[in-house]
Amino acid sequence: MRAHLLLLSFVASAAILNSSILAAENTLTPEEQADGWLLLFDGESLFGWRAVGDADFRAADGRIVATEGDVCLLRTTTQFSDYELKVDFRAAEGTNSGVFLRTSPEPTKVDRDCYELNIAPADNPFPTGSFVGREKVEVPVTDGEWHTFDVTAKGGHFVIKLDGETVLDYTDEKPLGKGYIGLQHNEGKIEFRNVKLKPLGFQSIFNGKDLTGWTEYPEMASKFSVTEEGWLNVKDGRGQLETKDEYGDFILQLSCYSNGDHLNSGIFFRCVPGSQMDGYESQIQNGFEGDDRTRPLDCGTGGIFRRKNARKVVSNDFEWFTKTVIADGPHVAVWVNGYPVTDWTDKRKPDANPRRGVRTEPGTLMIQGHDPTTDLSFRNLLVAPIPSRW
Repeated sequence: MRAHLLLLSFVASAAILNSSILAAENTLTPEEQADGWLLLFDGESLFGWRAVGDADFRAADGRIVATEGDVCLLRTTTQFSDYELKVDFRAAEGTNSGVFLRTSPEPTKVDRDCYELNIAPADNPFPTGSFVGREKVEVPVTDGEWHTFDVTAKGGHFVIKLDGETVLDYTDEKPLGKGYIGLQHNEGKIEFRNVKLKPLGFQSIFNGKDLTGWTEYPEMASKFSVTEEGWLNVKDGRGQLETKDEYGDFILQLSCYSNGDHLNSGIFFRCVPGSQMDGYESQIQNGFEGDDRTRPLDCGTGGIFRRKNARKVVSNDFEWFTKTVIADGPHVAVWVNGYPVTDWTDKRKPDANPRRGVRTEPGTLMIQGHDPTTDLSFRNLLVAPIPSRW
């Protein structure tokens, strides 16, 4: 009987613990990480955001908060095209705010420069859930309580859910192709949390069977193969495996497994086709100094090698981790396990070779074999092109 009670107590405790993990704010579950979700707000800082205007936007107690100031837009530093976006918001009575989709850096006409998903009182011309200047909806929303927007944007088609219920289904015949995510302060206190986005529109660049679509370099030391599980594996080095297709502005997502301690590899992009790793390198190196994950070894996984270190090492050897690289013009952002680790703009002079200067024209993708210790596996290699804005 005692053993039975102990078992019931253990199960109950485990259920409570699991529930707390699932309910943790500003984090991603392992399932969300594997599914390609990205945290836009890390719960602690405004890393990856930029304020346009004068309001007191700040990160506090796991929230993005603004209480006073002028009309101001806090926008991401990265542009997005097709996606699912989730964001929790809490508005005080009388607050006027909004979530801006595919916005320009400084929108002046909301029916031209962005899609403003409004947060506003019922007597506003466009109450909460409306697209300002485009389409009005009227749904009851309680002030001072948390609510959730769930947005799906595909081309010109937008579906908006508020607290799980569809409130807006809107199609723009001449849609904006890409833009930033913006959080607005207009009037009154506004709070946001759990700002997360899943990019859409990917195509696979690895079929899990063979190396169709890739160029091999057998004269180099690395050995690339497809495992029985359908993973792409690289051993030994120095060497590279290069896509036949070229990519300019794009989103790359993949999963990686390091079969050794602190192994070194990388994903190169906008490479000079046929050259030896003449491209930008998104580093793979899960080591860090001592117990401090904010002190990466050799740039750190997700950093841009020789350009920008990862601000934190969040991935581990001997565990699958996801990486998302977004390259849009001279701006590059990287997430590892959905956590934002790199936000960098290349301000060098233009050059055809990214080792020497900024390259924005298309180039190939490469997987690197670094040295004789190299032993890494890859799966779920996906690419989505980023369209032009107009």
